[in-house]
Amino acid sequence: MALQVGDKAPSFEAKDQDGNSIKLSDFHGKKIVIYFYPKDSTPACTAQACSLRDNYDALLAKGFVVLGVSVDDEKSHKKFANKYSLPFPLLADPDHNIVEAFGVWGEKMLYGRKYMGTIRTTFIIDEAGVIQEVISKIDTKNHAAQVLG
Repeated sequence: MALQVGDKAPSFEAKDQDGNSIKLSDFHGKKIVIYFYPKDSTPACTAQACSLRDNYDALLAKGFVVLGVSVDDEKSHKKFANKYSLPFPLLADPDHNIVEAFGVWGEKMLYGRKYMGTIRTTFIIDEAGVIQEVISKIDTKNHAAQVLG
């Protein structure tokens, strides 16, 4: 079950593409955009990451910290971040701890085949760690506009 507006964001710790350990508590007092995406370097995930990259200054100006999360490993994230010059951390969640805590690991369907995967979702978390917005219908090419409202 996915988290809802008003819920406290679950705490987590994970490594980013550079091997840095990142915890939710590192950002206490800041607004966070945490976006969950299925797979590095796929067309839709690349469009989404590049939308956030291209509007990163506007996101920073609004006081947002941006974090991407997928179940890919650090090495995959490093390649993805370098290839597209992504200025924000991509957290590796190969054990599914974060995707499951946020309720975004679930059944998906592609070409009639059911499988388990990350359900593309973005959470906007306030300075106190409370979820202010959940974006579940993601426009990958214009995702930053959805976040900036």
